[in-house]
Amino acid sequence: MDGDYFNREELKEVAYSFVKEGKLHEQIMGDFLIDWLNDKEYIDVLTSGSTGKPKSIRLSKQAMVHSSLATGDFFGIHPGDSALQCLPSNFIAGKMMLVRAMILGLELDLVAPTSNPLEKIEKQYDFCAMVPLQVENSLEHLHNIKTLIVGGAPASKNLIASLQGLSAKIFATYGMTETITHIAAKPLNHLPKGSNANYKTLPNISVSIDNRNCLVIDAPRIADEKIVTNDVVDIISETEFNWLGRFDNVINSGGVKLHPEQIEEKLHSLIHHRFFVTAVDDEKLGKKLILLVEDATQNLDTTQLLKIIQESKKLTKFEIPKAIYTVEKFQETNTGKVQRTKTLQTL
Repeated sequence: MDGDYFNREELKEVAYSFVKEGKLHEQIMGDFLIDWLNDKEYIDVLTSGSTGKPKSIRLSKQAMVHSSLATGDFFGIHPGDSALQCLPSNFIAGKMMLVRAMILGLELDLVAPTSNPLEKIEKQYDFCAMVPLQVENSLEHLHNIKTLIVGGAPASKNLIASLQGLSAKIFATYGMTETITHIAAKPLNHLPKGSNANYKTLPNISVSIDNRNCLVIDAPRIADEKIVTNDVVDIISETEFNWLGRFDNVINSGGVKLHPEQIEEKLHSLIHHRFFVTAVDDEKLGKKLILLVEDATQNLDTTQLLKIIQESKKLTKFEIPKAIYTVEKFQETNTGKVQRTKTLQTL
């Protein structure tokens, strides 16, 4: 770690010094390392809170080991490879970067979890994990990363377009705290022009769907029981799927089921602010489709924007928002995920 080799006892000493003397992100990392190196067989972690209040769940350390090994197999990570830890360690993604380094035998460098983690870094790394905002701010430095995984939130179409032609192999990951980060990944670049990849599961993981067309994950080495999600998917095979959106976001408007995430993907090239599609109650339709745009200046011409959307022909008649509203700032979780329901409540 940061150029020095540590055995278990020495790493405990480092963890204690982090907690006692380190900066805030180092104190959080130290707390986790102390928990990891104790004699308990589990770790208590917080969920991100993107779809509800953050909650504490208990994860088996052995399951976290299996998750690390599956990641190593899938991405071809080997002992002695270099990795950069730039995620906060109070959530599962940051914790797992530390666990992977210990289990896979990586040479790990630590930096503060900022929005531009590669800003002052010249060194090259074999492996790194980031959230989309960090990737967006690091585009000119990504040639220093060999394999990059992106999680925490979906990468926008504009960001994906920016990744084409970069030498780094960049993957979107699918997962959650309960699955100990990712259980599947798909390449975001190095693809034939105009094509999209499906998510492929990591080793020893298979998927199916329930009667809502929501993803069911069977990962016996990671979770004792099958994990039923609220993610609507197209199943390609038991190891491959395409993500469509959240079941709890599906809007039934006049009997037509609309997936906000699919509509948002079509709108990305037309709107240069942050935005999302949601619904409000309506007497005739039951739910009325609306577009919420983040606009700190409150100067956005919503009438003109609606005209642009209508004339673009990108959306079906049912997908065109019935109204557009602006808010100064979206409500977010600690990890930067937009909280749709809370943001709508501020309107």
